[in-house]
Amino acid sequence: MSRSDRVLADAEAVLRRHSERGQSLSARARQRRNAALMRKVKYAFWAVTAVLIGSAVAGFVTPLGTTGVMIALGAMLAALLLVAMLPGEKRVRTEALADTALTALPLQTEIWLENQRKALPAPAVTLVDSIGVKLETLAPQLERLGDQDPAAQEIRKLLADHLPELVTGYQSIPEPLRREERNGRVPERQLIDGLGVIDAEIARMSENLASGDLDKLAVQNRFLELKYQEAKELGQD
Repeated sequence: MSRSDRVLADAEAVLRRHSERGQSLSARARQRRNAALMRKVKYAFWAVTAVLIGSAVAGFVTPLGTTGVMIALGAMLAALLLVAMLPGEKRVRTEALADTALTALPLQTEIWLENQRKALPAPAVTLVDSIGVKLETLAPQLERLGDQDPAAQEIRKLLADHLPELVTGYQSIPEPLRREERNGRVPERQLIDGLGVIDAEIARMSENLASGDLDKLAVQNRFLELKYQEAKELGQD
């Protein structure tokens, strides 16, 4: 095989891996939604069953009559409405990310990002998907890190501090102002650029962990702090 053929083959393999990861990302999100739906169905079943059992027991003591039947039906309807109002997919509070165990942080961050999708512009959603794929790769790599390792602290700072600050800073800006230039900057463009930096940084961290070069994880810390400082200013302009 010629050198050019090998390059093409490698490129196709990379594209195939990214495609497979993207599909697995969608599959995981779909699995979470299905699991949430099944939980609701289970709760509804047990709620209705409890009302039926309660009504049957009461019927042995005294006939329910029309009024009793109506009360039982009302209790069933109320139970079903209550179950329907329960949150569907699991939600992760922004402040909870800081207290999440390191090994669970990538998945919790992915779920948190999934919850923010509807409030983000289309180009940012594409980057959110890309970040989610990289978080899937990063998660198993963190199992060999201790919480006090400098590398672990840098990863926690990126996922639990910088990323939420960037997104919530953008969301704090009124919708009509997000595409307008303010002090030479456009909030939507800042969000997209910031997510792009984070996407690249997660990839760099994963590569350094894979190569065992943990010291490199802190090299760009100053640059990233300066970059994310812009995100903090999004909601202050």
